[in-house]
Amino acid sequence: MSAPLRLDRLRQFIGNLAALIDTTPDEAALLTGARPLLAELVRHDDWLPEDYARPDPQRYQQYLLHADSRQRFSVVSFVWGPGQRTPVHDHRVWGLIGMLRGAEYSQPFAFAADGSLRPAGEPQRLEPGEVEAVSPRIGDIHQVSNAFADRSSISIHVYGANIGAVRRAVFSAEGEEKPFISGYSNSQLPNIWDLSKENNA
Repeated sequence: MSAPLRLDRLRQFIGNLAALIDTTPDEAALLTGARPLLAELVRHDDWLPEDYARPDPQRYQQYLLHADSRQRFSVVSFVWGPGQRTPVHDHRVWGLIGMLRGAEYSQPFAFAADGSLRPAGEPQRLEPGEVEAVSPRIGDIHQVSNAFADRSSISIHVYGANIGAVRRAVFSAEGEEKPFISGYSNSQLPNIWDLSKENNA
């Protein structure tokens, strides 16, 4: 018999992040304070329900795990099938990405003088337990890809808004942007609030 899921880890992360946001209006300080919270969550791979860890053969999946009641932040699991990648895109809000399972590459981009988009440095490889940050202030345009061609990878993303409802953009190599709103891959959220199952365990 398998061990029960540790949904309390996600619940505790959400509570700690909400408390931090309540007392930290400065983005730089917020990202500094939130990074170890997310690192602690993704240090464990015993809490994510299987329904929010399933890859799709056609495209990567973006499963909403939690949205703050005031839409101050959202928590999402990104599930990458073998070899899958995003287009070059932005976020328009702060974000933290923590690697839970597998690995991924994040290639930052920046605008050149002629208005085109070009890679800004080398791709960054994210391994389980590691966390990186994005925001319009520190760099917000990147392309993310599964580091593996033969298996899935999962990362946990936290954004400073209800990211599935934010009007963002994908970019061509020439720097032209196409607006999009990502939405989510799931229609139901994990129930992290039924403490009766945990108390009976």
